[in-house]
Amino acid sequence: MESYKSRVIHKGLSFGEGPRWHDDRLWFSDFYRQGIFSIAPDGTDEKLEHAVATQPSGLGWLPSGDLLAVSMTDHKVLRFSENGVSEFADIAEHCGFWANDMVVSSKGISYVGNFGFDLDQRLMDVGVEGLMSAGPITTNLVVLNQVGKVIQVIPDMAFPNGSVITPDGTTLIVGETMTFNLTAFDIAADGTLSNRRIWAQLDFTATDGMCLDAEGQIWLANALSNKCLRVKEGGEITGEVTTTQTAFACMLGGEHRTMLYIMTAPSSDRFKIANLTDGHIEVVQVPTPGAGLP
Repeated sequence: MESYKSRVIHKGLSFGEGPRWHDDRLWFSDFYRQGIFSIAPDGTDEKLEHAVATQPSGLGWLPSGDLLAVSMTDHKVLRFSENGVSEFADIAEHCGFWANDMVVSSKGISYVGNFGFDLDQRLMDVGVEGLMSAGPITTNLVVLNQVGKVIQVIPDMAFPNGSVITPDGTTLIVGETMTFNLTAFDIAADGTLSNRRIWAQLDFTATDGMCLDAEGQIWLANALSNKCLRVKEGGEITGEVTTTQTAFACMLGGEHRTMLYIMTAPSSDRFKIANLTDGHIEVVQVPTPGAGLP
């Protein structure tokens, strides 16, 4: 297994999520600064691209170039175009709690997850041991077509979180945070999903934001530690990055797509960090470039 240590290139985030490499810049959401931002590859020149008062999370682009962003607290997906911002979809009836991460395919199909329950409040009430002993509370993964219509709802997902689409567009892989696994689906021509299966089962690894590389392996943040892991189908861990604080999402970017950008923070607990700006963006160079989506 290859091991690396990341370095901090940008500070001052509250809680960074949804990192994406787009137009030679790293784009990301920041929950509690309530905005979608971008920075230069070296971590400088931060720009507020869009304000989202209802907490932005997952990001993706339609074939037209319009940006889609999950609006967490009102369970919507927003569309940003040259005409301004509009509601793309309302998925509230399918969410157990806040809407969260998302990946958008090259055809413009969106796959949107949600928490399923109030994680921070539950941890305050029963603690980690109580949460784990009770078993996972499941929720839905929502599939939206190119105009924001719900075309499929996948039930029984244990906190569907980071997700990737393979370069050929035929497979979606979703992290189920509360069951420590990666779940794969076949993608049909219309974007709907079938053939659900375990892609990798991990040991006490809260799978969070992730990206795919050109060898078909997944880099994922482990939201229980200061680690990002590189995982092969079947569950073998082939790489590890140690970060300065807890890792919550990662993205391969840079000129050759070999720079692994990692969003870190002291905690994900909103009761502890919502008024702080201790989040970082960290980076490390790895051998294998990024591939697929996001």
